[in-house]
Amino acid sequence: MQKERSWTEINLTNFEQNLNELKKFMPAGTDFMQIVKADAYGHGAFEISRKAIHCGATFLGVANVQEGMLLRYQGIDTPILILSPSLESEIGLILENDLIPTISSLEFAQTLNEKTTKKIGIHINIDTGMGRSGIHFKQALTTISKIQQLANLTIEGIFSHFSAAENDADYSKLQSERFKGILDELDIKPKYVHIANSSGVITSQDDYSNLVRLGLLSYGVYTDPSLINKISLKPVMTFKSRIGQIKTAEKDESIGYNRTYITPDKMKYAILPVGYADGYDFMLSNKGKVLINDKLCDVIGKISMDMIAVDVTELNANVGDEVVLLGNEHEAIQAENLTSLYNGSSYEILCQVGRRAKRYYFENGKMIASSPLLRRDFVSFDYSDDKLNTVIETAIEQRLQSKEISSLIYSDILKRFFTERDRDIHYRRNFKHSIEFSEHNRKGLESYYLTNTTLTFTKQLQNDHFYVACANSEKLLEKYFLRKDMEYRWLLDNKLEANLFDVTSAKINDIDLYHEMKLKDDCLEIRCHHPQLKELVGKEVEFSISTQTFYPKDSHQLSVYLIEMTQGVEISFVYGKILKNVEAVPIFSGRSKFPQIKENKGSITISSQPEEWVFPTSGVVFVY
Repeated sequence: MQKERSWTEINLTNFEQNLNELKKFMPAGTDFMQIVKADAYGHGAFEISRKAIHCGATFLGVANVQEGMLLRYQGIDTPILILSPSLESEIGLILENDLIPTISSLEFAQTLNEKTTKKIGIHINIDTGMGRSGIHFKQALTTISKIQQLANLTIEGIFSHFSAAENDADYSKLQSERFKGILDELDIKPKYVHIANSSGVITSQDDYSNLVRLGLLSYGVYTDPSLINKISLKPVMTFKSRIGQIKTAEKDESIGYNRTYITPDKMKYAILPVGYADGYDFMLSNKGKVLINDKLCDVIGKISMDMIAVDVTELNANVGDEVVLLGNEHEAIQAENLTSLYNGSSYEILCQVGRRAKRYYFENGKMIASSPLLRRDFVSFDYSDDKLNTVIETAIEQRLQSKEISSLIYSDILKRFFTERDRDIHYRRNFKHSIEFSEHNRKGLESYYLTNTTLTFTKQLQNDHFYVACANSEKLLEKYFLRKDMEYRWLLDNKLEANLFDVTSAKINDIDLYHEMKLKDDCLEIRCHHPQLKELVGKEVEFSISTQTFYPKDSHQLSVYLIEMTQGVEISFVYGKILKNVEAVPIFSGRSKFPQIKENKGSITISSQPEEWVFPTSGVVFVY
């Protein structure tokens, strides 16, 4: 049994059943979009999205870019349509997160076209009588024609929105006729056409749509009493609390603020530790009902910020007893019936209940997931660095139940990774590093192996240049580890001389780079650059760096370290016949700590799976 002051239970089995009921009204070949805006009407966008996708949803609908971004961060890769008009300032985030924008004006379409260099799918919103966002139906054909001329935009879908599908058939028919008239005049056939919300699925079938948007009805809340006899739905959300105190009052005593309730007789009443701050609407004062031990009890007095009083005179009630405030299958406390008591909105109460409640998800009677208090699902744009760091550190401590270990992880790993690197996290993909030893005839260097190295990887280009650095001590070389413009580092032996190290080739994509060498602060720096790199800054490119240097024969070990997050690693040491009994000692941190070791005659290779991430400070030591 939950021990919280209040909690919500989300019944995913009921949700699936509601979807199945709605599908019975959908023509064959019609897809559906699950509307998950406003945290899925208070039900939890992530879990609802996962379940809807499992049940066949081909789209998700959100209100704004932040809601779409959060689902992307949580691993949802299904197409996501932003239903409301977006701001020009949000275009970068739309493109970055592969979200589908709704076009409600020519001006936004033109700006979007200018700010993208690749084709992007869009849906156009036609206002056929809702009177809200969208292109007015009288200007639709002209505007769509102009949007068609924008080279970077592909009209993937066209839609409209019923104003009163649940209870005004004549007006819905007018909207449908206006929409169809526009579709008939178009010289294109969009992949997706949609106008029906979940009420429209039941009341306004048509022969031109191939996509519907399922919202409130899918959550088991009727949008109009007339639908009750047409479709069988079950509430998905139940909001619960428990009795915190039981009191008695004599006749003619007042309960709550402003004395709006006077006891008609001696009364026993219970105090519930929730109020309007928890989302139980203030307008339910002296009107609402709750369920305790399968019996309805009246809300008495004004609802306070954190408390509700209910009449339990006729009930054998005890402190700690469970109380159902909303949901369940008892009609009196279902969202649409509670809100009818004060002419309120069931949409609103669903979105606001349980603000301070933990959320539990159930399937086939078993709890399968939960989400934390205050629903801390967020995209942290408006958090200061200090505030966000505190949230991260506290979360680690809560998870590990150890302040000492959490402090170690945060201070020595995360804080260094984010703060010292200025939160600009770089990563490499397809990392391949080959090192080859061979003999040579260069005088004075008989005790060294000639060493040729080749390093290739893909990475987002940060600057129009990069550096390769050499030093003859680890302490000197360490200062280069945190520089964003440093891509390769090499530890030279003893005396630092320019003729002991050379960059033989440096490329980005197919561009041969210029490179100049200079001695600075007892370190050797090679700057690699080219004028064409300015056009590639911010894009993922392929780096290729080859060097020639000398390595001491008496070292008996060669180390390679990774200082950035890297996906897919292959490190090869080629020694031919000049070495024997070479052993590789990998030190990998990440999900897989044991890379593959492949030995051939004269070489040894360490590799991870191509999709595997390897954390910084990983590497391999070749011992010979």
